[in-house]
Amino acid sequence: MSIRGGSKRRGYRRRNRDTNNDPEYSKPGKKTPDHARSNVGRGTTYERLRWTPPVLSPEPLPVPDCPYCGKPIKDIAAAVTDKYSDTPVHFDCIIAKIAESETLEKGDSIAYIGGGCFGILKFTGSPHGPRFIIKKVVAWEDREHRADWRKTISERYLL
Repeated sequence: MSIRGGSKRRGYRRRNRDTNNDPEYSKPGKKTPDHARSNVGRGTTYERLRWTPPVLSPEPLPVPDCPYCGKPIKDIAAAVTDKYSDTPVHFDCIIAKIAESETLEKGDSIAYIGGGCFGILKFTGSPHGPRFIIKKVVAWEDREHRADWRKTISERYLL
């Protein structure tokens, strides 16, 4: 056991940071460490690719009407494809349509679970926090078939 408190690790040895006294860097024609490291890993500014903003289409996004409520769909990116007509539908209208067709018990809710599917969730009271069970999965969008209105929107965002 050592006198310094029992640690068996060796102390940190600092290297000589004063390059003026270091004989390695005092040779004529030798660069100082600051100049030698200045561009390591970064490259120079004229070699970097410059970012060019994408060219956006001058025509506005389409604003179709929802077949369920008749109101225009202003946020087309949040719309979901109707499983019967392949037209865009409000997200909230689909949740209302599922709530009409399914019998919900107390504590049940409808949520989007991904992949074009909605689920009926049962929340349970747990001492470890809120947990839920997916009671039923309602497939709404077809995974293999992509709607034409989605293709026209996605083409606007390609570079």
